[in-house]
Amino acid sequence: MPDASHGPAPRQLDVAIVGGGLAGLYAIHRLRGMGLRVRAYEAGSGVGGTWFWNRYPGARCDVESLEYSYSFSDELQQEWKWPERYGTQPEILKYINHVADRFDLRRDVQLDTRIKSALFDSKSSEWTLKTDSGEEVRARYCVMAAGNLSTPRVPDFKGIHDFKGKWYHTGLWPHEGVDFTGLRVGVIGTGSSGVQMIPIIAQQARHLTVFQRTANFSLPARNAPMEPERESRHKADYPARRRAAYDTPFAIGGYPRPTKSALQVSAEERNASYESKWQEGGSISYLYTYTDLLVNKDSNDTASEFARNKIRGMVKDQKVAELLAPKDHPIGTKRLCLDTNYYETYNRPNVSLVDVRSAPIQEITATGLRTAARDFELDAIVFATGFDAMTGALREIDVRTSEGAVLRDHWEGGPLTYLGLMVSGFPNMFVVTGPGSPGVKTQMIASIEQHVDWIADAIGHLRQHKLDRIEPTPQAESEWVEHVNQVADSTLYPLANSWYMGANIPGKPRVFMPYVGGFDRYKRHCDEVAAKGYEGFTLTRNATVPA
Repeated sequence: MPDASHGPAPRQLDVAIVGGGLAGLYAIHRLRGMGLRVRAYEAGSGVGGTWFWNRYPGARCDVESLEYSYSFSDELQQEWKWPERYGTQPEILKYINHVADRFDLRRDVQLDTRIKSALFDSKSSEWTLKTDSGEEVRARYCVMAAGNLSTPRVPDFKGIHDFKGKWYHTGLWPHEGVDFTGLRVGVIGTGSSGVQMIPIIAQQARHLTVFQRTANFSLPARNAPMEPERESRHKADYPARRRAAYDTPFAIGGYPRPTKSALQVSAEERNASYESKWQEGGSISYLYTYTDLLVNKDSNDTASEFARNKIRGMVKDQKVAELLAPKDHPIGTKRLCLDTNYYETYNRPNVSLVDVRSAPIQEITATGLRTAARDFELDAIVFATGFDAMTGALREIDVRTSEGAVLRDHWEGGPLTYLGLMVSGFPNMFVVTGPGSPGVKTQMIASIEQHVDWIADAIGHLRQHKLDRIEPTPQAESEWVEHVNQVADSTLYPLANSWYMGANIPGKPRVFMPYVGGFDRYKRHCDEVAAKGYEGFTLTRNATVPA
């Protein structure tokens, strides 16, 4: 009997999962199927992760619905009907809730619970997690499925708390929605969420002022209702399509592999190809026009200039068009946005664009916002300023070991992982789509399934061989981080000041975080590591712990 004065006994699990989004839910399904006691801890009041929190106007996936979905159940993918080519946030959240109910996953999810700390005890080979309510959870393994874009970044503007109107962040949007009708609205930021919401807010607001520091490339989504023929054709070939996606860099099938450099064809042929892709819609297709758009600057220049000319043709005021046409990074090296009528929105009489690179925002005032050039009267401010991507969620948790290792210290100079799956010095802690993995550069659900399957197989291997501890060697981790950076340096990605490098967070080390060698290469490497008995990992058994 536990001593009542010391509170309830810790919950005992085989695997504790941090996060109840797409990754956490699949981890429950996969690990529970192995007979393991699992439980996921989710800070939100519902499942869904990114799609639970990001409810801003126009929120939509930039990967086609028929691809952006689970593949682990053929019945599920055959029966679910997506109403549009690209899923909206409400539709994707509806799908996630359907999956949670269909596979009875909710009984192993604890909502409204934030994990504050995680401590690995070397003597017991066990993790102890503490929640924000003081509950303790003990588990042999810990799976961090906290997400890459789950730590909203609200800039620390002077005077923000003096503002008499209301302000919002795209990643913390009120669930009841916001009505901007008749208001003077300021949107700060023109990344993916800004690009999606600006056309919607412009239709409501009396006046919309967009404050842009950095222009981003955006391509037309060409969204439309799902065509029944397209859906039935795709579903008839689903298993083969999923397998084919595993052999592509972005984990998305259906696009013919390019065979030529952009410089091997005439300007006329190039522009005709870009025009065809532009009309087709979607980002992967455009970047797949030629073999070298992400590795050869001269080739990329042709694709970038084509897109800039499109912007110049859509925006009537040429000064505004030039501000909207990115010139500081090659197309595709930052997250390539998809939109519906984004550039055309700047032709509306109630929309203004303000360049805050030349006249930076100085402070939020009681009645609006002040730049170095002038004051703006605003009734509402929207921060479309992104996230502390890839590392933010884990760094918010106090992760340490009884041996004195502290994750925040280990990552002080930038994130260190082996395969993006584990961190040296932190045994039995797995990370889903972490830094050092290709996750954010792929169809995320494909990466989630691949990661979780690899983790499940590793745990199965340990159990089969009566082992209870796995961790990467410091050498394997160091070599992987070096490889990730070497691959990035062979591309154009580092030329952009992007959240891939932590550039949107003041003081964050500038380290390129995703693996951009391609999902196909990455999966093959992970499979080889496992086939060689988990090469680069140390697998041991703690003699003091019962088998």
